[in-house]
Amino acid sequence: MAPSEDYQNIFHWAETQKDGSIPSFALRKNDPYAYLSGFNNHHESEAIPGTIPQGQNSPRCVRFGLYAEQMTTSFGASRQANKNSWLYRARPAVAHQGFNLTNTVSLGDPTLREGLATHIFSATKSMEKRAFVNSDGDFLIIAQQGNLDIQTEFGNLYVQPGEICVIQRGQRFKVAVEGPTRGYILEVWGSHFELPELGPLGSNGLANARDFLYPKANYTVTRDDPWEIVYKLGGRFFKSTQNHCPFDVVAWHGNYAPYKYDLTKFVNVGSISVDHIDPSIFCVLTAASRDANAPLADFLIFSPRWDVASHTYRPPYYHRNAASELMGLIYGEYAGRSDEFQPGGVSFECGWVPHGVAYEMQISKGAVAFMFESCRQLTITDWAWNSDKKHEHEPKMWDNLVDNFSEHLDEINEILGKKTL
Repeated sequence: MAPSEDYQNIFHWAETQKDGSIPSFALRKNDPYAYLSGFNNHHESEAIPGTIPQGQNSPRCVRFGLYAEQMTTSFGASRQANKNSWLYRARPAVAHQGFNLTNTVSLGDPTLREGLATHIFSATKSMEKRAFVNSDGDFLIIAQQGNLDIQTEFGNLYVQPGEICVIQRGQRFKVAVEGPTRGYILEVWGSHFELPELGPLGSNGLANARDFLYPKANYTVTRDDPWEIVYKLGGRFFKSTQNHCPFDVVAWHGNYAPYKYDLTKFVNVGSISVDHIDPSIFCVLTAASRDANAPLADFLIFSPRWDVASHTYRPPYYHRNAASELMGLIYGEYAGRSDEFQPGGVSFECGWVPHGVAYEMQISKGAVAFMFESCRQLTITDWAWNSDKKHEHEPKMWDNLVDNFSEHLDEINEILGKKTL
């Protein structure tokens, strides 16, 4: 199998099949699982054919003596926003009696169903006989170092650096790792991730719906097997125990399920004449807020692409905007934030704080950076602010940006003098 590093130097996923002489593969070669394709589709998966009831969801007797269990968002939500899945499992979830997660910035309150938080996670040991469920919101998980073998109630997801996955609110999962592992998480409360509107782009571009992959049913049934279920609720952690494996779903159908996406499949767009298009063109997923004109959170990526605009200042323009921006680096080099910006680190800028490029740099290939962006004001945690690895900008770095305007004063005065005559 090809190591995940082989995919870190490609320009786009298309390079894996560019000569047309080999079959087109939907997955990385070292991914051991099969998936269902299509963002937010109503999927159906059976580990044993003929398990899912036809014509109804919860018959008195489900085949093989399974229990029917529904997982759903708000009952009264509009059809577009109403998500649910039916799971057919050996034991219902109601039969119940080495991971580090650190918050970096946040806003709002999960108990009020409004807000977000960002986290950095690290792990050196797989979860054994332990499952986790986030009752507060949805997790968008970014693998930065090491592969994540995630077992969910719906099946398995294999997530490598350069891929992301989303585990939605209330869905149980456990993670197996192959060594030291690290990554980032964006958590949203009171909202779900959706594909951004494409507007004048039409039907194609950015993150295409067909490239989002959902797990196929894959069950584990045990008896007299003690498990611990850890719940995140209101920002606190609780646990319960049960004597059977929580991943005993033989079949499922619905549109409320975990999924993953390979960032090398993102279709970049940009200007082919002059100037830069706003960074919203790099949006992979967005989570709506109660303000129709400002999302709660956007997830953007900056991956290899051609930047071909003519007569244009090449780096991103100097700007201030309403969004607070937290940027991370998955792999490679990405200058422009700090000379200390390394894979696994973060860079943060509050809304309306001016930022831009301070010095000459070379744009490297083989790099993928991302940004969590929110129009809300984010609060930096004490842990992040007091870190001994914090790197603050040296004010002298801006000394290169000299006042060129004053060198043209004679020319300007001549122009203004003629104007007043």
